[in-house]
Amino acid sequence: MAVSPVIMIPKARNQLAMDDRHYHFFTGRLAEHSLRRVVTSLSESLGFAYTIDVLPITVAALMTPPWIARKARIPPEATDILLPGYCDGDLGPLVEIAGDRNIKIGPRDLRRLPDYFGQSPPPCDYGRYRIEIVAEINHCPRLSIAEILATANAMRRDGADVIDVGCEPGGPWLGVADVVAALKDAGHRVSIDSLDSREIEPAIRAGAELVLSVNSSNRERVADLALERQVEVVAVPDDPKSLAGFDETIEFLASRGVEMRLDPILEPIGFGFGASLLRFAETRQRYPDAAMMMGIGNLTELTDVDSAGVNVVLLALCEEWNITSVLTTQVINWAKSSVRECDIARRLVHHAIAHEMLPKHLEQGLLIARDEQVIEPMADDLVKLADAIRDNDYRIFALAGEVHLVGKKVHLHDSDPFVVMQQLLASGANGTRPENLDASHAFYLGYEMHKALTAIKLGKTYEQDESLRWGHLTRGERRHYLTKQRREPDAP
Repeated sequence: MAVSPVIMIPKARNQLAMDDRHYHFFTGRLAEHSLRRVVTSLSESLGFAYTIDVLPITVAALMTPPWIARKARIPPEATDILLPGYCDGDLGPLVEIAGDRNIKIGPRDLRRLPDYFGQSPPPCDYGRYRIEIVAEINHCPRLSIAEILATANAMRRDGADVIDVGCEPGGPWLGVADVVAALKDAGHRVSIDSLDSREIEPAIRAGAELVLSVNSSNRERVADLALERQVEVVAVPDDPKSLAGFDETIEFLASRGVEMRLDPILEPIGFGFGASLLRFAETRQRYPDAAMMMGIGNLTELTDVDSAGVNVVLLALCEEWNITSVLTTQVINWAKSSVRECDIARRLVHHAIAHEMLPKHLEQGLLIARDEQVIEPMADDLVKLADAIRDNDYRIFALAGEVHLVGKKVHLHDSDPFVVMQQLLASGANGTRPENLDASHAFYLGYEMHKALTAIKLGKTYEQDESLRWGHLTRGERRHYLTKQRREPDAP
């Protein structure tokens, strides 16, 4: 049976203070110098003791737990064993020789060791939220039921609590009841987005639990339906800019006992955005105990900016003003992941506001264009690496605005990967192409160097054979370089 990558140890040993801990690291020949430099610095700042076991292999990433167990020399004073990040698989052989020591998998890139040792456990209550996400599927009359269900399922996976069926002007849409019934059968909570009572009534009878929206034009008919079916409605003003009719609709619905949410309507930038925010604040002051909703699509869909940051700011306002539901859409390309962004943002802002702390260093999912920090190698390490490499493979790094290609007695670099490739093609004997550079290898190097250049341009950390980090949009990549060589090593 495979053993868990993190082995629990007896409580007494686990409670050792940092200055009582002795970490035993494993590495290969190429990474020895860099690892010693990083670990020495960490040891001095954090106060732990350490030993480094340099095993007879060039690349530490090729180690496997059974192989390490055969080669390991673990000192008796060690309290913790830290394996290279690529060292996955059955840890059983190591457990047998480690005794009660704590075995952990470290980061895949040793440059991330400071982060690894600086990480505190995530707050035990992080991830809680109050804001409900109502996700609208726009132009439903133009879509088939199968298309609507597929979209709804994807939105639910991304965090939507309620699926809003978006209608169109010029109705009534005769197919609304069938769509609502299909969504209910699939387990969705459903709202109907229409002012037309001829669409609202069949939607309610088919199972819609929320009506967007109600004003003076439809409140009498919708109030009767809402009471009959115990349905909640969203009250909106007849004129958002003046809030005309808003108080009257609220009073009308309240006098009849209709459950409601208040939405003063968020306006787009250029059409009274700031004033509309003031109206939300005014509505909260006038109706301090009322449920409220904010439709945020007028900002995310109608502004030339990636939607993630906009969603965070708007959900922060909602959290502070006790607006416990948002209506979002994801139609235009820059807002295609708004539902997922809102799901992450509602957790981030809730934790920050509940604990009166900055929403910083808590959540990486919305850091899409840039990384929290850029981790680069030391220039001296690359020079030493070129002298130490004995195999025919190349290592790629991003440093100081340039792409670096390091191989056996080769260290090439330039801000343009095409220049680096030209240098490589001329680096063989008598200025010819190196013998180890076949077509597939060249393709791989070009791909990785382009990733490195992208990281440089955007402010990201580049790690060879690893996906660039795009927050919640990150897609894992197959490790082509390591997969090609992965084997049970026995010698350099």
